[in-house]
This record gives sequence, C-alpha cells and structure tokens, in this order.
Amino acid sequence: MFNKIPLAPFYTLTLLAIPFFGMQFTDQVNWSLFDFILMGGMLLSLSFGIHFIFLNTKTYNQKAFFISVAVLLFLFIWAELAVGIIGSPFAGD
Repeated sequence: MFNKIPLAPFYTLTLLAIPFFGMQFTDQVNWSLFDFILMGGMLLSLSFGIHFIFLNTKTYNQKAFFISVAVLLFLFIWAELAVGIIGSPFAGD
C-alpha cells in the first residue's frame, strides 16, 4: 500500500523549505511567492518525469540516459531563470 503513495509533493515541499528557512535568517535569500510557485512546479515536473521514466523504460542504460537528460534540462532552465546564461527574456539578475 505504501508503495502506491506518490512522494513527489513531499520531496518538493522539503526542498522548498530550504530557501524558505534561509529567508528567515539572512538577507541573501530573497524569494517571492512567484519564485516558490515556479520552483515548486519545476521540481514536481522533474520528480514526476523521473517516475514516468522509471515506469516506461526497460533497461538500466535507458533509465540512466533519460534521467540524466531530464536533470540536465532542469538545471539548464534553473540556471537560465536564475542568472540568464543564454540571455533570454526570462533571465534573472
């Protein structure tokens, strides 16, 4: 029964707690509500994507390849939103 409970929302909230508590102790972390919503959506998408990959791929090599691509894509989008590595209109400061 416990194997059927999706843990993606739990993991997402746990990871979002890090910047939330960081904002309580320092001025270096300054996230808005939109930042939390956007990162929450990105983390949920990544975790459900990894779960989908595990369910629909057969071999270990396929799983490793597709999960690596998903994580690299997530990191690329995160870096672009944070600092603008390619200079898109969505780039951060």
